[in-house]
Amino acid sequence: MEAKKIEKQLDIEISAFFRSLSSDQFWVKAENPITYRYFLEDKMLMIGAIRAGITMPIFDLISAYAPISERDWTDLLNISAKSLQRYKEASDYRFKPIHSEKIIEIAEVTKEGLDVFGDMDKFKLWLHTPNYALAGHKPIDLLKDSYGKELVISELVRINHGILV
Repeated sequence: MEAKKIEKQLDIEISAFFRSLSSDQFWVKAENPITYRYFLEDKMLMIGAIRAGITMPIFDLISAYAPISERDWTDLLNISAKSLQRYKEASDYRFKPIHSEKIIEIAEVTKEGLDVFGDMDKFKLWLHTPNYALAGHKPIDLLKDSYGKELVISELVRINHGILV
């Protein structure tokens, strides 16, 4: 599926997700409807989604959108491939907050990467190439924890502003 089509589907799923939450789960005022890009720019919306748990349809779209393999997803989420498959089979599955946070972090990195490189293939190549500015680590390997994710985002912002190490 092409990126623009996935983004449109993500807009629909994110909007439906927030409409489905009860008022005690969703305590943030937001524009209506909530788009995927707006969601990734609003930290309070992200907190609400993390606490409610990302749904499998949203995860499926984010995983189709992000340049991350299923093996990388299982590594980043610290779950087995078998568990991920079992979750996918349960149509109403919601990820735990710790997994939901990681899914949203990867979505943030993907958005930033696409903004910088303008092309998913170029961004994927960058993710999987050792980077001098990241102490020779591949950016994908740093996405396992939030501090690493912040380093990757910071490097993408520097690249976007023409600040190369």
